[in-house]
Amino acid sequence: MAAVAQRSRAEEVGTRDRIVAAALEVFAQKGFAAASTREIASRVGVNHGLIPYYFRTKERLWQAAVDLAFADLAAELEAVLAEGAGEGERARAGRLVRGYVRFVARRPAFVHLMHDEGRRRGPRLRWIVDRHVRPLFERISELLEAVRASGTIGVETAPVHFFYALVGAAGLIFHQAEECRRLTGVDPFDAEVVEAHARLVEALLLGPEPG
Repeated sequence: MAAVAQRSRAEEVGTRDRIVAAALEVFAQKGFAAASTREIASRVGVNHGLIPYYFRTKERLWQAAVDLAFADLAAELEAVLAEGAGEGERARAGRLVRGYVRFVARRPAFVHLMHDEGRRRGPRLRWIVDRHVRPLFERISELLEAVRASGTIGVETAPVHFFYALVGAAGLIFHQAEECRRLTGVDPFDAEVVEAHARLVEALLLGPEPG
């Protein structure tokens, strides 16, 4: 009996996670207002009634989708910084920049959603900034200050410019992937292209690594 209950709970968690993942894609493609919870349910292949059952409202589903994206981003960045434990601050900052580029290449829906929400005033913007963007900005600012204090940064810039230059330079090629393909014949999601782009963004923002 306990095994059956445990399996049932695991299935519920799996269904909820699939709904959240589909919601992230739909909100990114259509924006909050145009996104339909019925379409989200249809993509997952579940009864529409499960959305209010798990999330109560469309806004709470949106919040769950944003939480998922930022949790994945935080895990990615902490992992690449942990790999560089013991390295100098410039090397660690380079790891973070490259890790961010790789993340947005794998999760273009994240870029689309942030571009859409970042230009709209209102409670969703306040929520996303206070809950997720501000802690990320502060983490990156701390690392930038450490690089500056070490004397190994090649480009002097204030945190606000560094942060938005990173966001813009890292994500635009993936946000406008179809334009890139038409213009250059290059697939921005090709692994070698992603890595080259990551290295370029690192050099632009931090300058060359000290010899």
